[in-house]
Amino acid sequence: MPYPEIRPRRLRRNAAVRRLVSETRLDPAELVLPMFVREGLTEPRAVASLPGVLQHSRDSLRKAAVEAVQAGVGGLMLFGVPAERDATGSGGLDPDGILNVAIRDVVAEVGDATVVMSDLCLDEFTSHGHCGLLAPDGAVDNDATLEAYARMAVAQADAGVHMVGPSGMMDGQVGVVRRALDAAGHQDVAVLAYAVKYASAFFGPFRDAVESALEGDRRAYQQDPANLRESLREVELDVAEGADLVMVKPALPYLDVVSAVRAAVDVPVAAYQVSGEYAMVEAAAVNGWVDRERVMLETLTSIRRAGAQIILTYWAVEAAKLLRERY
Repeated sequence: MPYPEIRPRRLRRNAAVRRLVSETRLDPAELVLPMFVREGLTEPRAVASLPGVLQHSRDSLRKAAVEAVQAGVGGLMLFGVPAERDATGSGGLDPDGILNVAIRDVVAEVGDATVVMSDLCLDEFTSHGHCGLLAPDGAVDNDATLEAYARMAVAQADAGVHMVGPSGMMDGQVGVVRRALDAAGHQDVAVLAYAVKYASAFFGPFRDAVESALEGDRRAYQQDPANLRESLREVELDVAEGADLVMVKPALPYLDVVSAVRAAVDVPVAAYQVSGEYAMVEAAAVNGWVDRERVMLETLTSIRRAGAQIILTYWAVEAAKLLRERY
């Protein structure tokens, strides 16, 4: 039928109609808040490159976890920042290391009111900043690292975590972690696989938050930003190894990858709106160049529309509150 009989604008005429026909909806339960806890702090400390994000003390972490639960967020992803590091990242395996202590703190505080997740990687704990153990030639030793990941997974599960997130991009990491958890009696602990993690320049502010000691780069084990088929292969392998969920990281520069992963698997798909994505919007908003709240929700909606059922974002609590107000 010719114009003027066809008028798509009828379904955009006001907020009520637009809300009625909206194809993509965000829900607070789909948002996960990344949280940093630093050993030795008595008060929370701001992260300069991530406005509004804190390195927490143990006390402030517990309080922030309760606030997040009250806002309705679906999960908390915990990262530990140790006071001291060594070549093997032993602090990540220590039952009394800062991350495992923080897991116990948060689980004791919020229980099953939200999903308590933990980063399963050595990079925050190693003196060289890499995600695994180094071979004599300085390369990351994949198989030696897997042994450490298995022990780290059991330590986190013993601490009470609900879901572990192996993020180091080691070959075989999901299968090794799954077998270690099962053998230790932790069959109910889920594995959120960082199946697609690119060697991205968008991770910069995160490294400030964890005080990364990285020497060199991670291109030998994280993925080439130019590749999509490789990502789908990684996802296929992780699902076959027992991943309960898979994740794409970063999110916004890789929405095509999120969409392709969603079409390829029947497990839940997550995406991580990483520190650089967040920091760019915050910086632009401070300068008055963008409407901060609108851009926040627009970016999150775009990730959801691309196919991510779960979104890790530093805006999780604020976005959850805004969504509750609007809907």
